[in-house]
Amino acid sequence: MKKKKSLNKKLRASAVAGACLLAAMAASRVYADPHGHPSINNRNHIRRVLLISIDGMHALDFVNCAKAGTCPNLAALAQTGVNYVDTSTSKPSDSFPGLMAIVAGGSPRTIGAFYDVAYDRSLQPPAVDTGNGLLHGSCTPNQTPTGTTTEYEEGVDIDQSKLNGGGPGDGQADSIDPAKLPRDPANNCNPVEPWNFVRTNTVFGVIHAAHGYTAWSDKHPVYVAVSGPGAAPSNVDDFFGPEINSLPVKAPDGIAQVAGCKPLPDQLATTPGDDFTTSFQNIQCYDALKVQAVLNEIDGKTHNGSANAPVPTIFGMNFQAVSVGQKLIYQHGNPPLPFSKVGGYKDSLGTPTDSLLQEIEFADRSVGAMTAELKKNGLLDSTLIIVTAKHGQSPIDSPAVPRDSAAERSRFDYRHAASGFRVAVRWTDRSDRR
Repeated sequence: MKKKKSLNKKLRASAVAGACLLAAMAASRVYADPHGHPSINNRNHIRRVLLISIDGMHALDFVNCAKAGTCPNLAALAQTGVNYVDTSTSKPSDSFPGLMAIVAGGSPRTIGAFYDVAYDRSLQPPAVDTGNGLLHGSCTPNQTPTGTTTEYEEGVDIDQSKLNGGGPGDGQADSIDPAKLPRDPANNCNPVEPWNFVRTNTVFGVIHAAHGYTAWSDKHPVYVAVSGPGAAPSNVDDFFGPEINSLPVKAPDGIAQVAGCKPLPDQLATTPGDDFTTSFQNIQCYDALKVQAVLNEIDGKTHNGSANAPVPTIFGMNFQAVSVGQKLIYQHGNPPLPFSKVGGYKDSLGTPTDSLLQEIEFADRSVGAMTAELKKNGLLDSTLIIVTAKHGQSPIDSPAVPRDSAAERSRFDYRHAASGFRVAVRWTDRSDRR
């Protein structure tokens, strides 16, 4: 009995230590009192961590929605929370480096994850072309590497047009095509799996090693990388990664269906060339799949509700809806009210457009559903809830973005932003990875 008590204490310490580290590394904070709550240091009652990333959400977004009363559930959490204000997202800032910074506590250089698509001079190209057009190449064991672009996103799925990534399950590691992964000539030209592409352990590995049960849901099967290095991604006991860039059609068997999303509400945005990020409405249905996964896990089930499982010691998900609401210009005419055609912000004060407001309110309702489910199961008081963001989204003040010039076009690759301006992106050479 004494041994079991000691193990429980170890699990709690692992979870809390990881949680504090994660909070210190994250991008934006959605907790309140910067001086902390008097009971925040009394951590012995904490049994699990629920980690939520509302991708793209700034601290300013929370301040504005709390003041306007449009995110009451987040505001309620803030009343007993801590606001970590002296923090920054990863640099560079995007989903892959931001996520790994949160779960590993290191910089992109330390972890080795600079961007979904980057460059590694120690590796060789994949054996076959990726779905996004990264060309295959040669690899000879023990050769001097010539270097290659690395891709860890939808392009390495077996079939990126399918919500489950084309695998036998509903979005796990077996949806990744190993032939599309970069290869390591120093390791007999074996493919570099996403969990071995990162160079550090993660909080999932720490907790799993202490016999805690772990779960995570994210936007690509490849984000099983959160497991950290190992022969298999076994540090995440229950991973769910429905492909966000799949064609938004009826979900295949085995993936939970969501009320109001069968069929998808925005049928105009279900044509070839569309994915879940091209609709303010359909992105909510996509995120709702992961919300349901978290609710199932709170209820002591696997993510799809098909079997009993322990309530995880650490679990959670990312939201994409706010990120889409910040940057999408809808391409199928005018969306139905209350959505606006253009996402983003109305002014430099961060006043959200109607579409962005709808996404913030959706994320807030979803967080409210999770806290309600925790309370229903008697788990709320023993759960540390972390709400953060892998990255912010810019610009808030669109007119402040300078218009491009011929000189700038010669120096940068450009991508269109929701502001109607073109934003420069300089690709990062990650030759210092090893």
